[in-house]
Amino acid sequence: MKMKSKLPRLSLGTLVLLTCPLAAQEAPSSPPPVIELPSMVVTATRTPQAAATLPVTVDIFTADDLHNSPAATIDDTLRQSAAFSLFRRSSSLIANPTAQGVSLRGLGPSGASRSLVLLDGVPLNDPFGGWVAWTKLPKLALDRAEIVRGGGSTLWGNAALGGTVQLFTALPASNQGEIEATAGDRDTFGGETVVTRASASGTTAVRVDAAAFHTGGADLVENPGLIDRPAELDYQRAQATFLAALNPTTTLIIDTRAYAEDRGNGTPLQRNASHEAFLSAKLLGEPDNDADGVSAWSAVIYGQTQSFSSFFTSVNAARTAETPASNQYDVPSTAAGAAFTATWAHDPDATTTAGTDIRWVDGETREDYLWSVPLNQFTRRRYAGGEQTFLGVFATHERVLAPDWRGSLGTRLDYWQNTDGHRYEFSPSTGIATRDDHYADHDGYAFSPNAGLVWQAAPGIRARTSVYEAFRVPTLNEYYRPFRVGSVTTDANPDLKPEKLTGGEVGVDFGNPHAGFTLTGFANEIRNAVANVTIVPPNTRQRQNLDLVRVMGLEAGAHWQALPTLRLEADTLLCDARVIDGGGAASSLDGKRLAQVPVNTLTAGLRWSAPCKIDITANLRWISAQYDDDANTLRLAPATTVDLGVSRKFAHGWEVFAAIDNLFAATVETGLPSPGVVNIAPPRTIRGGVRWRW
Repeated sequence: MKMKSKLPRLSLGTLVLLTCPLAAQEAPSSPPPVIELPSMVVTATRTPQAAATLPVTVDIFTADDLHNSPAATIDDTLRQSAAFSLFRRSSSLIANPTAQGVSLRGLGPSGASRSLVLLDGVPLNDPFGGWVAWTKLPKLALDRAEIVRGGGSTLWGNAALGGTVQLFTALPASNQGEIEATAGDRDTFGGETVVTRASASGTTAVRVDAAAFHTGGADLVENPGLIDRPAELDYQRAQATFLAALNPTTTLIIDTRAYAEDRGNGTPLQRNASHEAFLSAKLLGEPDNDADGVSAWSAVIYGQTQSFSSFFTSVNAARTAETPASNQYDVPSTAAGAAFTATWAHDPDATTTAGTDIRWVDGETREDYLWSVPLNQFTRRRYAGGEQTFLGVFATHERVLAPDWRGSLGTRLDYWQNTDGHRYEFSPSTGIATRDDHYADHDGYAFSPNAGLVWQAAPGIRARTSVYEAFRVPTLNEYYRPFRVGSVTTDANPDLKPEKLTGGEVGVDFGNPHAGFTLTGFANEIRNAVANVTIVPPNTRQRQNLDLVRVMGLEAGAHWQALPTLRLEADTLLCDARVIDGGGAASSLDGKRLAQVPVNTLTAGLRWSAPCKIDITANLRWISAQYDDDANTLRLAPATTVDLGVSRKFAHGWEVFAAIDNLFAATVETGLPSPGVVNIAPPRTIRGGVRWRW
């Protein structure tokens, strides 16, 4: 039985009435004059550059966008970019971590993200599987987010094939703090706090961010049976940042993070858990320089260790019982890396950036499978994994070519290596091996050039174009670990080849910060795209390379500052993502649409600073139909969701807020795992809370 909301549906309206009894008597306060500064983007070129000079499409989310969004999670906030989606339609609030990979522009979504996600320049993608744990992000400490659509951010190397998402925390600088507490229906409650303390001299500062969250969750299937349970979630996170000015030109930043998450996945036995410890050290330099000197440099080194576990079952057709399918009881993984970047400003009209980076990952799945009903236990155990190393060098040059014309040229060369690939299977009761595979080491090089051109045709009119190549080496999970979802089994493939993307885009931008319109057309071809290909219909698949996938599309976005207190935005994506040549066993997929890619996506948003210090935010997202499988036989229906948020500020830094996700309780289909079963995203969810800033 589905749990009903315990909060009244009029809670948002009631909040407005109670907190603004004199609204009719008060005139809206006039906001102070705003000085528009050019938006600076780091992610596209690894160094700050004005957004108006970039030849690629970039979405920028400010701190206010991230903190005041009615969405409960950061990934749901980023969905206001029509190009952004997770592997499936559901948010990280209830999705299994292995389904939280990012897709940008429909570039071949899968659990292993084809887009790179960074937090302060360090990869957030899981070392073993490539997915992203969005609950790791310190929401209150975030300063902004940038999304570079498509392969134009090739300077980041492996995994940036489909684009790059980077989130930034603010540098700790002054004594301040914030605390937030939330509660909602479905047994939801949580809290987060961030506190910064700076020395009297201003040369050192410490920031601590901590959060804990619990929700009883929502049902994962449209018509739950006796075995079904809401997908509950618990997570805890603590992060500390230390900043020290070593001298007038050099700053040291040390970050450390501890994280734990535990999830229920819809039935009594299906659960997963994650734990992580992370440490990084960064040096930032802005030395005094003459015209040809180094204008900025950065160096970072990091390491992380984590574990993951997940229990999978098969549920009978009546949804009255479940049978264990596999117990991925431990997936230890380790990652370490370093990077150095330097920028030279040759003159006011030319900049060069160059550097190098290295990343090493090691991981192994340890799991039990092949359940015996008579013995009431698993009869096989599997160890599978390996190591990967990536080493890259990169450089880009950007300059004024002529009045109103700017050009950029970049390149990156990577060496990658897979070692210690293995898959060992045995009987845990007898110790007798049933499989003992040790795969040959593989390595290779990837060359990733890019070029761009920007023409400022007239005040408020800009044209741009870019071409690029990018690559992605499959994850350890894709190479070596088979898996099962419901009745569908997908085998690993140690012979997978790296994916290679060749693409380009052309766009034009009109307007100014108060009103504008942008239009972009893009085309991409992916060779050796990794897909889950049906080998024996309907339930046996294998990860295989597709010879050629083509993704073409058109994007349009608009914004309008209708009033000083009212901003409207819209964004849309038309995307045709198809298999052109499946090759070999996948030739039957020729002409098929890529699974999990809708043809159309539309988002719209409203932000109103109403009288009485009340802020109202409303976001809409519409997605057209899409397929849940490679053969295009399982169709997910179109869906429209609306999220609404209201907040009211009080004196002394206090604020109350309320939000409704999926305001009209739309049914959003997220998967069709077996005949007659429809997975769905959460229904209407209501929550409220209080913040205090000092």
